[in-house]
Amino acid sequence: MTPRPLDPDLSEAARHLTVTCRITASEDPVRYRHVLRGRRELTEFFRAELGWSLHIHDVSGVVRLHKRRDDVPHDRGPHLPRRTGRGELAPAHVLVLVALVCEQLWRRPRISLRELLQSVAQVCAAEAATGRLPTFRIVAADGVSKREAQTARENIVDAIRLLQAEGEITVDADLERAVTDEDAEVFITADRDSLANKFASLSPTLLALNDRPPEQHVEALTAVSLPDADPGAAAQRRAGVEGRRLTALRRVADDPAADPGDDPNDVGYLATLTGRERALTAASALGLVSTVRRDWWEITDPAASATTGAFPQGRRIERQAALALLAMLPEHPDRYVTVADITTMVERIRAQTPRWAAGYAERTTALAHAAAAELVAAGLLHAADQDGRWQITPGVHLWRVRVRHREKPRTRTPAAPEPDSLFDMTTTAGEQQQ
Repeated sequence: MTPRPLDPDLSEAARHLTVTCRITASEDPVRYRHVLRGRRELTEFFRAELGWSLHIHDVSGVVRLHKRRDDVPHDRGPHLPRRTGRGELAPAHVLVLVALVCEQLWRRPRISLRELLQSVAQVCAAEAATGRLPTFRIVAADGVSKREAQTARENIVDAIRLLQAEGEITVDADLERAVTDEDAEVFITADRDSLANKFASLSPTLLALNDRPPEQHVEALTAVSLPDADPGAAAQRRAGVEGRRLTALRRVADDPAADPGDDPNDVGYLATLTGRERALTAASALGLVSTVRRDWWEITDPAASATTGAFPQGRRIERQAALALLAMLPEHPDRYVTVADITTMVERIRAQTPRWAAGYAERTTALAHAAAAELVAAGLLHAADQDGRWQITPGVHLWRVRVRHREKPRTRTPAAPEPDSLFDMTTTAGEQQQ
């Protein structure tokens, strides 16, 4: 079945949901009204094309998209809120604390930070010996250093910040002070309906996660019903036509790039005529632009509403180095590129324009790693393996980058460009990277 085109306003809301998974009436009333007006059409689109559930909670005024992927992207997830902007990805132990905080708030929707710390510490203490939960000790005492106790407080404050940023809870005081001041009075308030709607997975008890090896946990947590006891049945279902279709379309809708050859069959779903047309139609319904080669799909978002990235936009030195690297990669003789290769490329550019990236003059290896990380996030390189190499994807051939060296000004005047801006780059791929 070919998906019907979505209304432009509904398409924009759907695109926004693919990255945020959440729209509220209080924070985003315009998009919320669009979703309510097209709720049936949008719910059916996500269900039929991507196998994702869209839940609209009229009482609390929240729209949630529950995305399910067996191939969970390792570089995605919530970023820790920081005063200077978005921080690094939340580590696993912080995400565990998020779940424990939600558990305590479900029991007591209003609780002080001191009581919350004690409750979470008691739960962890009962399970830490079995390895099911991390150690969480908040009081400096025998065997617990002051730094360890401080780190525990920082981690749970990060968990609270994540829930606060998502609008799940409200906090009545400054969390920064709560990290250093053990006597700070902070109260956290939550709504039980909102907490109940946050998690799409079935209960871990019903899923019997304790009886499953860790490599099967994602499969169990993303199942729409109680998963099969036989792991082979789940693998067979994923290798079927419907499983392959959902995997392929989810990557097109959710990732900056998709590999048609990444399929259990000899002919990938995206390589078939039916799969290609259905994926293109689904991406178009979301307002995404797909640039397709026989061996690669590159997906961009011209409106920049379905992405947290901004490649190739931006004038940071690391982004410029990534673009310079992207200009050279199509001519690279090997499928893999090493840190030494990238460092050599950066040094070659700096030899031609010494004033560019002056801050990295003695740290070209660090700049090489930063440039590679930019391309990994854009889906143009695969993450480094144990040998310190990155695999070059066919997506590098879809970009045309022109490196332009500005002429050095004859005299130094207040209006003259700064040293780092003497190196300018443009690219024909002007859309925002998904």
